[in-house]
Amino acid sequence: MGFDEFARAFLNYDSLVAAAPLLMQGALVSLLLIVSIVPAALALGILVAVAYDLGGPLRRRAIIVYIDFLRAFPPLVLLILIYSCLPFLGVRLSEFATVVVALVANGSAFFGEIVRAGIESVGRGQREAARSTGIGQVGTMVFVVLPQALRNVVPPLASNMVELAKATSFAAVVAMPDLLRNARTAQDIVYNPTPLMAAAVIYLAVFWPAVRLLSRLEQRMVLARR
Repeated sequence: MGFDEFARAFLNYDSLVAAAPLLMQGALVSLLLIVSIVPAALALGILVAVAYDLGGPLRRRAIIVYIDFLRAFPPLVLLILIYSCLPFLGVRLSEFATVVVALVANGSAFFGEIVRAGIESVGRGQREAARSTGIGQVGTMVFVVLPQALRNVVPPLASNMVELAKATSFAAVVAMPDLLRNARTAQDIVYNPTPLMAAAVIYLAVFWPAVRLLSRLEQRMVLARR
């Protein structure tokens, strides 16, 4: 295949112009999913980790089951199960809500385990020092332990944020009009794979800088600990 044939198949200008409105709409939906899912999953993960640290044996066992179960479940399978099974139980969620629930649940398990490890990395002596000044157990966690724990696990947290953001492309499976779904729809309209190529370029343009920044952050953290 020569370059001209490749360009007509994958870089067709007319097809790109025709698909542009659908691609723009899909990109906005994908962005909305990302800003809805990633912060919610991180917040829930922090709550899970704090609940584990402050809880008794029974609560801790329940949280371990929650974390292990959701970490073991592929997010795509979880999404399809929620989308397909809840209607049989009389629970009907919109496509958007289905994607948010599935990915927030899955992401929170990973964030919870990371933050839990970060909390355990903070020395007990700092807790005792804070408690000796009259700060309660919850206050010690919020103002002393948690800030240090989060700082200790910044690289894995950032890495999982990127992975969770990329997982929003699974929304296409449940007919959510995100970037991937709309690119496939546009491909069917123009009879050309250029829209899919454009969607791939958009994903790459968004996530490649994030991955590079993450790599630099990890390098700086390693150098700072030497």
